Amino acid sequence: MKIEALQPDLAPAAALAPRSNPGAFGRAVDALGALLDGASSAEDRFAAGRGSLQDAVYERARADVALAVATAAAQRGAQALQSLLNMQI
Repeated sequence: MKIEALQPDLAPAAALAPRSNPGAFGRAVDALGALLDGASSAEDRFAAGRGSLQDAVYERARADVALAVATAAAQRGAQALQSLLNMQI
Protein backbone atom coordinates (compact mmCIF):
# COMPACT_ATOMS: atom_id res chain seq x y z
CA MET A 1 0.00 0.00 0.00
CA LYS A 2 1.40 3.37 -1.03
CA ILE A 3 0.72 6.43 1.10
CA GLU A 4 0.65 9.68 -0.82
CA ALA A 5 1.70 12.96 0.72
CA LEU A 6 -1.11 15.32 1.68
CA GLN A 7 -1.44 18.42 -0.47
CA PRO A 8 -2.93 21.60 1.01
CA ASP A 9 -6.19 22.81 -0.43
CA LEU A 10 -5.86 25.83 -2.66
CA ALA A 11 -8.17 28.78 -2.54
CA PRO A 12 -10.17 29.43 -5.71
CA ALA A 13 -8.49 31.82 -8.11
CA ALA A 14 -11.37 34.30 -7.70
CA ALA A 15 -10.65 34.56 -3.96
CA LEU A 16 -6.99 35.35 -4.62
CA ALA A 17 -7.69 38.06 -7.20
CA PRO A 18 -8.19 41.62 -5.93
CA ARG A 19 -11.81 42.56 -5.62
CA SER A 20 -13.03 45.27 -7.93
CA ASN A 21 -16.33 45.69 -6.05
CA PRO A 22 -15.73 45.95 -2.30
CA GLY A 23 -19.42 45.76 -1.39
CA ALA A 24 -21.35 47.85 1.08
CA PHE A 25 -18.97 47.30 3.98
CA GLY A 26 -15.94 48.27 1.92
CA ARG A 27 -17.66 51.39 0.64
CA ALA A 28 -18.61 52.38 4.20
CA VAL A 29 -15.04 51.95 5.41
CA ASP A 30 -13.73 53.92 2.42
CA ALA A 31 -16.22 56.73 3.10
CA LEU A 32 -15.20 56.86 6.76
CA GLY A 33 -11.55 57.03 5.75
CA ALA A 34 -12.33 59.86 3.34
CA LEU A 35 -14.08 61.81 6.11
CA LEU A 36 -11.14 61.36 8.45
CA ASP A 37 -8.72 62.41 5.69
CA GLY A 38 -10.85 65.48 4.96
CA ALA A 39 -10.80 66.47 8.62
CA SER A 40 -7.04 66.06 8.77
CA SER A 41 -6.62 68.15 5.62
CA ALA A 42 -8.85 70.92 6.99
CA GLU A 43 -6.82 70.99 10.20
CA ASP A 44 -3.58 71.10 8.23
CA ARG A 45 -4.88 73.98 6.09
CA PHE A 46 -5.82 75.90 9.24
CA ALA A 47 -2.42 75.25 10.81
CA ALA A 48 -0.73 76.52 7.63
CA GLY A 49 -2.87 79.66 7.61
CA ARG A 50 -4.77 78.74 4.43
CA GLY A 51 -8.04 77.63 6.03
CA SER A 52 -10.50 78.82 8.61
CA LEU A 53 -10.99 77.51 12.11
CA GLN A 54 -14.69 77.05 11.34
CA ASP A 55 -13.93 74.67 8.47
CA ALA A 56 -11.46 72.67 10.58
CA VAL A 57 -13.91 72.32 13.48
CA TYR A 58 -16.79 71.42 11.16
CA GLU A 59 -14.83 68.72 9.33
CA ARG A 60 -13.53 67.25 12.59
CA ALA A 61 -17.09 67.17 14.01
CA ARG A 62 -18.36 65.37 10.89
CA ALA A 63 -15.56 62.81 11.16
CA ASP A 64 -16.17 62.30 14.89
CA VAL A 65 -19.89 61.69 14.35
CA ALA A 66 -19.21 59.24 11.53
CA LEU A 67 -16.67 57.40 13.66
CA ALA A 68 -19.12 57.22 16.59
CA VAL A 69 -21.82 55.79 14.31
CA ALA A 70 -19.41 53.24 12.86
CA THR A 71 -18.27 52.22 16.34
CA ALA A 72 -21.84 51.82 17.56
CA ALA A 73 -22.74 49.75 14.49
CA ALA A 74 -19.71 47.51 14.99
CA GLN A 75 -20.60 47.00 18.66
CA ARG A 76 -24.19 46.12 17.78
CA GLY A 77 -23.00 43.70 15.15
CA ALA A 78 -20.62 42.06 17.61
CA GLN A 79 -23.42 41.77 20.18
CA ALA A 80 -25.71 40.17 17.61
CA LEU A 81 -23.03 37.71 16.60
CA GLN A 82 -22.32 36.87 20.24
CA SER A 83 -26.04 36.23 20.80
CA LEU A 84 -26.09 33.85 17.86
CA LEU A 85 -23.00 32.03 19.06
CA ASN A 86 -24.45 31.65 22.56
CA MET A 87 -27.60 29.92 21.27
CA GLN A 88 -27.90 26.27 22.13
CA ILE A 89 -28.55 24.01 19.22
